[in-house]
Amino acid sequence: MKERLKAPELRFPGFTDDWEECKFGDEFKKVNERNDGSFGREHWISVANMYFQDPEKVQSNNINTRTYVMRIGDMAFEGNKSFKFKYGRFVVNDIGNGVVSELFPIYRHNNEYDNSYWKNAIQIERIMAPIFAKSITSSGVSSNKLDNNHFLNQKICMPTLKEQQKIGAFFKQLDDTIALHQCKLDLLKDQKKGFLQKMFPKNGEKVPELRFGGFADAWEERKLGEVIEGLYNGQTPSRSNQDNWNGNINWLTSGELTRGVVTNTIEKITDIGQKDALLKVVPAGTFLMAITGLEAAGTRGNCAILSIDTTINQSCMAVYPNQELLDSKFLFQWYRKVGEEYGLQYTQGTKQQSYNAELIKILPISLPKVDEQKKIAIFLENIDDTIALHQRKLDLLKEQKKGYLQKMFI
Repeated sequence: MKERLKAPELRFPGFTDDWEECKFGDEFKKVNERNDGSFGREHWISVANMYFQDPEKVQSNNINTRTYVMRIGDMAFEGNKSFKFKYGRFVVNDIGNGVVSELFPIYRHNNEYDNSYWKNAIQIERIMAPIFAKSITSSGVSSNKLDNNHFLNQKICMPTLKEQQKIGAFFKQLDDTIALHQCKLDLLKDQKKGFLQKMFPKNGEKVPELRFGGFADAWEERKLGEVIEGLYNGQTPSRSNQDNWNGNINWLTSGELTRGVVTNTIEKITDIGQKDALLKVVPAGTFLMAITGLEAAGTRGNCAILSIDTTINQSCMAVYPNQELLDSKFLFQWYRKVGEEYGLQYTQGTKQQSYNAELIKILPISLPKVDEQKKIAIFLENIDDTIALHQRKLDLLKEQKKGYLQKMFI
């Protein structure tokens, strides 16, 4: 049997001793501390996201009798299964003392500890999943229950308090940096929403609230079919014929229309596949919109601009504008603003809500002259580029954290 590692791959200078293998029961005890009236609705903690709930939204009338006190450093077991957490997870309290529903078992430290260290250590799935697998006694449809005795007898490796503090401080700084970048990204997205509201006329109005200098004419109300030259949606080559697939021709599905710029496709088809489905190549610069599955909020309003030539499936619609009347990038920004609303108002179907060509042609659109359309599109595109840059930075930080979690814990 392979001996278990007793030290992580990456450590701070000055720490060379093996980590101590101990039982969870050596470090934690289960507590059932009831509220003695010290905590009110303003102290109700949302375990899933670890924040204090708005007191007006707290529905429980049993805050003194049907809750447990959760103090700073305590951890609660949330048994909801998810893609990320197979059996559930522990959530560490790093916001302050409060109360939680008695549905959540609470564990408290027996010894001195570093909260930031445990906040990260206790959510590492490769460490905790095998422990939970031996500690879950009953499994519901969506939530697991933890057997206290089995759990407290499971083993974990942990460093000295001094090394915990070093690791905890490192991850605290990294988490703060991630939170700062997330805040900047959210602010940019809110600014973009604000510009979308102000740079397009409100219902019943002829001009927008915010406008570039030199433009004063009223916007014109049109139907989309009046300002386009054509529409096209594709097909899926037969999957039973392997010769249709894994070629070098791009093939795009509506699931890849994520309200941004398409730079690649998940799947490729062959010349044979293109001929099999009678597919046309849609050129770069074309606006695409999702036309099926629009009953789902995650799909409704999805669209994209192509930066590549590609074929498309039957759930995508390519829109070819009359370039003297409509700019594709303006169309893209406009649809990002109205797509969800229109997806509820103009689609048809019983279970599955969809567009067809005739429905798309009757969509109302308010238009300025093409020169103004292009100015608006370029301005909003620049914001999109800045958002994408911040998103990449944030994603990189999150990936770096994953790497550190892999190398700094056992």
